[in-house]
Amino acid sequence: MTTAGVPVRWRLPTMAGAAVALLGGLYAALLLLGVPVLAPPSPVEDVHGPVMVLGFAGTLIALERAVALGRRWALLAPASSALGAVVLLAAGPVWPGRLLMVIAGAALLGVYLALWNRQRTLALLAQAAGAFAWYAAALLWLAAFTIPEIVPWLATFVVATIAGERLELAHVVVLGRDAERWFRIALFALVLSATATTVAPVAGTHVFGLSLLAVTAWLAVFDVARRTVRATGLPRYAATGLLTGYAWLALAGLLWAGAGPAHDGARYDATLHAVFLGFVISMIFVHAPVILPAVLRRPLPYHPVLYLPLALLHLSLLVRVVLGDAAGLEPVWRWAGTVNVLSLLLFAACAVTLSIRRTRTPGTTDRTGVLS
Repeated sequence: MTTAGVPVRWRLPTMAGAAVALLGGLYAALLLLGVPVLAPPSPVEDVHGPVMVLGFAGTLIALERAVALGRRWALLAPASSALGAVVLLAAGPVWPGRLLMVIAGAALLGVYLALWNRQRTLALLAQAAGAFAWYAAALLWLAAFTIPEIVPWLATFVVATIAGERLELAHVVVLGRDAERWFRIALFALVLSATATTVAPVAGTHVFGLSLLAVTAWLAVFDVARRTVRATGLPRYAATGLLTGYAWLALAGLLWAGAGPAHDGARYDATLHAVFLGFVISMIFVHAPVILPAVLRRPLPYHPVLYLPLALLHLSLLVRVVLGDAAGLEPVWRWAGTVNVLSLLLFAACAVTLSIRRTRTPGTTDRTGVLS
């Protein structure tokens, strides 16, 4: 796919917006954890979830899709989500910020429609379903639904999108008709059950958890990461993050399927962070060495140091869920959550350092391999 239609200088403002969303979202996380940091004038803790999911991860996904399409109008999606995140961080959950997230979701659907006209694939269908979930979540939030009520839609956005990207970008094994059929069934069940959580929250959430388990099982069975985890370099690093992320996604599915909806408390904390930290952030970590160079045209070579933030993320999340949420040890929960934040900052520092080093020594080689 051509990238000539979207100059790099046009991409940088949206990347800057994503960076602001990340830093603002992490700052809000510290406030929610009760860490003694300076309180901001706006209630940023009230928008922590949408800023991280749509403002940060959503902007990265929408920008990558805009670059893949190669049309400048496609930047409306990441630009709207990045600007929406800035508005939400500056003023709290005001309607202009929420409206910008609706516009971003609608624009991303337009991007997928244009891509669909080029090539109709199962992977693209899954990603389009994710964009629809983004639009639905933002529209419900604009219509005064609470954040806990739209969480299944936010989860559907990231799960469907990442599942589609695994098909498109990550060399998932060649599929037979039966495998494709089961993927379509699991994807349809995920979107349908997310809808059910809006109209029948209790029953719908149980079914949504089962649907999430179905998607996770499909990925665990058919993703080539099960094989490349025995490789070396980037393929092994990527496979490690992928398989660990699938384990966290399975935990979230079990919690939703077995216990139903939760709008606050320890189970809410465990379920949300299993999806959006254990799964989503792990996916960002392992796909960054391939996706970011394609978007920014700057190298991000693989280096074993990238295992450090990945391990820190998963170990601290394990402590948070087991000792903090399940055992009710609040000080441990607070410290583990703080380490969650530090793991993201550490990954960003590693990525910037590796990129700068590679740029200064362009003639060197690195063990990048192929993303598993």
